[in-house]
This record gives sequence, structure tokens and C-alpha cells, in this order.
Amino acid sequence: MHSFAVALLLSSAAAFAPKAASRPSVAVAAMPSQDELKKQVGYQAIDDYVTSGMKVGLGTGSTAAFAVERLGMLLKDGTLKDIIAVPTSVRTKEQAEELGIPLTTLDEFSRLDVAIDGADEVDPDLNLVKGGGGALLREKMVEIVADKFIVIVDESKLCDALGPGFPVPVEITPFCHEHTIRVVGDLPALKGKCKPVLRMGSSSNNQNDGDNIAVTDNGNYIVDLVFDKPIEDAPAAAAQLKNTCGVVDHGFFIGMTTAVIIAGQEGISVKTP
Repeated sequence: MHSFAVALLLSSAAAFAPKAASRPSVAVAAMPSQDELKKQVGYQAIDDYVTSGMKVGLGTGSTAAFAVERLGMLLKDGTLKDIIAVPTSVRTKEQAEELGIPLTTLDEFSRLDVAIDGADEVDPDLNLVKGGGGALLREKMVEIVADKFIVIVDESKLCDALGPGFPVPVEITPFCHEHTIRVVGDLPALKGKCKPVLRMGSSSNNQNDGDNIAVTDNGNYIVDLVFDKPIEDAPAAAAQLKNTCGVVDHGFFIGMTTAVIIAGQEGISVKTP
């Protein structure tokens, strides 16, 4: 058969062949950013756990800032009334004042209805590591006296065990701080298992980013305990740190959590002990 005839037959077959159905275009929803996830849990914590007339502890950090923002919004539009709050840092205090949130201190009220804050790590038992922002002492003082302590995180903060994912901060006195660091490193629960690193920076929130020693709102230093393996016994480590002279407090928050609100790509979930 001549090549021209072959080409003609192929062309005719193509003309009568069924055409593939065109697929409708599908819009792919953009995954929420980490800031959007933080905003979701911060807002939900206020919506679900704060009612008019409450005394509220306000945490510190990028996630807690969204809860403070939401509280200010609901006070401004009249949804919430007669709220008074205790901030856990100078930074949170300044944000709350800008939003018109009435503030008080634990000197006036030693019991709070609820405290809301983020966390750097959350284990399956809802024990926490906190203090990446340097406010661990004030956070613990406020949150331990709250009837409910609500933790707000995105799913990246969940871990199988505390330790490797985030350094554990320990607030220590400036007096003889090198001695205290050695004592901390030699504690039975920590010896040979972590590296104590004095935090450097212009403030306690800036981890190891400067030539000066970072100073907390309380005038103290922070030592970050860097683990490369999961902590075998976090409650024991917490107890030994608390009993060490020169240690003001530590970033282990053991057995304090009422609920954890978690934002993930699949939505929001809540875990309770």
C-alpha cells in the first residue's frame, strides 16, 4: 500500500476514535501555615474555656499571643465582660495593655479560673517542656494556681518523649552561675545524658544569638539542657532540678495540663490526661 493511502487510513481512524473525556480542574486547598494553625488553637481556647467574670492567666509566646488577641477582641465587642487577667511576661503585659485587657497580679488574686499558654514539647502523658521564650518561672507561677491549664499547640509540638526535640530551659541565679551549671550537669537524672548550655543573647527570648548572657524578666540566667536521646524519667529530673540550690525553676511542666488543643492539617483535636 502506498504511504499516502496508509496516512489517509490513519487520519480517518483518528477522526472517528472516541475522544478522552476532559477532566474538570480541581482546586487544591492550600495547607494552613503554622501561624494559621497557632491562630486556630489560640482563638478556640478563649472561645471554649473563657466566660465573663473569669480571672485568666495569659501565657507567653507566638501561640499564646493569638489567645491574648482573641480575648481583646471579645472584650472590645462586648462578648466577654468583667475579665481580669494575669500576664506571664513583660511582652504579654504590653500586648494585653494595647488591647485594653484589664490586668492584675497574683498579689491580688492567688487563684485563677483558667490559664492558657503554648508549649515547646508535649509528650503522650501531656507533660510539657516550656520556656523557650524565657518566661518559664512566671508561666509556672501563674499556671499552677489556675483551676484549668489549657495548652495550645500545633501538631509539630507533639513528641513520643521529652528531650530531643527541644532544649529544656532551667532558670538559675546569676550568682556563681558556672558552679550551678556544673551541679545541674552532675544530677543523677541528667549526668552524661545532656549538655547544659548557658543561653546567650540580648534577651532571654533570643537563644544563643549574641555575646551577652541572656537575662530573664526576673533578672536571672537560663541554662538550656540539650538532649540527644529521650529523657528516661522526666519527673525525676524535674524533682532533682527543683531541689538544687541556685536553680530558680525549670521548664518541665509535669502533671499540670487540663487539656491540650492541637491544630493540625486535618483540623483541631483536643487531648486530656
